[in-house]
Amino acid sequence: MTTYGYFLSSEEFTPAELLDQARMAEQAGFEALAISDHFHPWNDQQGQGSFVWSMIGALSQVTPLPVTTLVTCPTVRLHPAVNAQAAATAAVLTGGRFRFGLGSGEALNEHILGDPWPEAPERLEMLEEAVEVIRKLFTGERVSHRGTHYRVENARLYTVPEEPAPLYISGFGPQAAALAGRIGDGFVTMQPDTDLVERFRRAGGGSKPVIGGLKVCWDTDRDRAVKTAHRLWPNEQLPGELAQLLPTPAHFEQASTLVTEQMIADALTCGDKAADHLDAVGAYANAGFDEVYVNQIGPDQKQFFDFYRTEVLPGLRA
Repeated sequence: MTTYGYFLSSEEFTPAELLDQARMAEQAGFEALAISDHFHPWNDQQGQGSFVWSMIGALSQVTPLPVTTLVTCPTVRLHPAVNAQAAATAAVLTGGRFRFGLGSGEALNEHILGDPWPEAPERLEMLEEAVEVIRKLFTGERVSHRGTHYRVENARLYTVPEEPAPLYISGFGPQAAALAGRIGDGFVTMQPDTDLVERFRRAGGGSKPVIGGLKVCWDTDRDRAVKTAHRLWPNEQLPGELAQLLPTPAHFEQASTLVTEQMIADALTCGDKAADHLDAVGAYANAGFDEVYVNQIGPDQKQFFDFYRTEVLPGLRA
């Protein structure tokens, strides 16, 4: 049975708004929460960038829903040992309901300290070593590590949950899917791609969970919804590796001038037709996903949650 959750966008909403959305998601019948981990938004129209670990602490106090980062890059902006401490504390605060989504990251968030941004193969190598460090520290034992990319000296986490948080590995191509199958407790990918899911399972993923997410824009006026999505999230339609390589919101704004409203209308579910939302979200269940997280673009949050509570979630579960 697929679990349906709500995706909190830390790039678009203030901390207080995210907490309100978490409460509304629980009341609407969503079963879990995901939250993005960004230093910058993708563009200035989105306009936010709260610290994910502060947000998870706050979420643990307002809702019992499980929380997953989608996703944290544990390789550059924060050392893997610091990420391990943050994740362990999050798992304790949530009573074991925290899941740690990890990926190789984007220059947008990871270049801020002036470190070089590696090529994709090295980023995956760094991610694998970071996972190794995090798993060692999750044991609560003293850890020293001397690897290709990271060193840890006599580190021990004293605040750890009874069971370590599962590590879900993100990937958008075959190499990353195979890495997730080999080192992860689950796989994160944002398209309902059955080939990637199968590659993950063949590479060692087996029956481990597969997690996905999508953006929609509910509005009673579809044209207005398309305009809202185009204004706030044109970066969703940028091709190739641009999302991983562009370093600032200004660069994303420049590239996004190539994205038209029609491209958004063709790619995203916009409007208030329940059948469209059912088809878009249900595609993930049909592709073998275990968890799907939906994010509402724009201001109509209460109306979105009412719509999903009455018209979409019952249909998905039926």
